[in-house]
Amino acid sequence: MSDPGTNLETEKRRHRPALTGIAVVLGFVAIITAVYSVMVVERAPGPDGAEEQVEVGPGGDPEE
Repeated sequence: MSDPGTNLETEKRRHRPALTGIAVVLGFVAIITAVYSVMVVERAPGPDGAEEQVEVGPGGDPEE
């Protein structure tokens, strides 16, 4: 059973700083993850020894 003396508005006010902090940290982590992902993709090496990439489907001949 819940406490009959709980004031929801007071509880909302008390938890607001903690919830704001959690939201700020999650936003920061999302930004850092996006920046790291871009850095990893930019540093990835291209195809070795190929001037252009050729995609061949199943049963396809790469010489066509």
